[in-house]
Amino acid sequence: MSIYLDNAASGPVDKETQKEVQRGFAIFGNPSSFNDEGRRAKKALEEARTKVAGFLGAKSHEIIFTSSGTEANNLAIKGIIKNLKTPILNFKKRTHIISTQVEHPSVLEPIKHLENEGFGVTYLSVDKQGFVDINELQNAMRPETVLVSVMYANNEIGTIQPILKIGKIINEFRKKKGSKYPLFHVDACQAAGYLDINVNHLGADLLVFNGTKIYGPKGAAVLYVKRGVNLRPEILGGDQEFGLRAGTENLPAILGLAKATSLIKKEETSKTTKLRDYFIEQLKIKLSEARLNGPEGNWRLSNNISISFPNLSSENILLELDKYDIYAGSGSACTARSVEPSHVLKAIGVSKKYINGTIRFSLGRQTTKKDIDYVLEVFPKVIKDLLKRYGTR
Repeated sequence: MSIYLDNAASGPVDKETQKEVQRGFAIFGNPSSFNDEGRRAKKALEEARTKVAGFLGAKSHEIIFTSSGTEANNLAIKGIIKNLKTPILNFKKRTHIISTQVEHPSVLEPIKHLENEGFGVTYLSVDKQGFVDINELQNAMRPETVLVSVMYANNEIGTIQPILKIGKIINEFRKKKGSKYPLFHVDACQAAGYLDINVNHLGADLLVFNGTKIYGPKGAAVLYVKRGVNLRPEILGGDQEFGLRAGTENLPAILGLAKATSLIKKEETSKTTKLRDYFIEQLKIKLSEARLNGPEGNWRLSNNISISFPNLSSENILLELDKYDIYAGSGSACTARSVEPSHVLKAIGVSKKYINGTIRFSLGRQTTKKDIDYVLEVFPKVIKDLLKRYGTR
């Protein structure tokens, strides 16, 4: 029996979704071709777009399909900044971006790239539970601020940001300023499937989610672009995806992603939340050395448990768990092989003693209480054995 608890990195593809992917493989025409097979492919593509639009409370023409959440975030951030046109001297210095210290690398890296080019950037700090300071955000906004990028739910520690409140603050600032800026970008990759990501409720101008986090296939993601928001494309070529993402669309993956959105059920979140709380409660009882990273309760993503242990290596812990067919993670899969400590854990003030011994268990649709009980039987033994061997360093 293997127990997979790394769903925040990538989850198993739902059986119904697999069928839809297979249907996509049978539609072999190019959606841009003017023949019967091409029209058939185009019809399937637009039906998927409509389905995804309904999931987000958006219009079909506001949905852009990309290959990944990383690509979608890059297109959103760099596309906004590179599309700006102004005759003002020192344009870059007069253009300002706000983000946070705990964003996913697919957001932080393009912003750092822009910062290196000379654009102004403010990185908001977070408290010990990973929450952005709303007052700091308000103080950071200025007339030249063109973009605010805040993730909905943190992929490492599960913190859910007050996105509705942030969206309202940005909207009020725009009204006072009499401008459409700053635009609001939300990385919702971890939130999709667990939280409300209706763009009308959130006040987002740009929002991203991908297939792998909602039991869909790899190779497909969504960028919502509110009507009236203009981007400069990153990938140039044909005029696919309303001219914003050149290249033949990955129809099987897109159909799978659209199907996956239709299979999301609210009751699954309730079930996962109960398992999460049970897991955390038992870990506290069985392992007094454990430190929980991020908040508890409703402001924590329902499938996330991030815990740290003193003087241990997450790599050693994961290797030991593998021996028992328990598969977890250590944080962001995109930086799993990095030798640098997690920027998220550093931002919330995890001490040097604990920061390298962090494990992230992320539950999924398939996770049962029996699975959790097995982990609770094995995991404390693994940790206590490792602490005996390495815990005195």
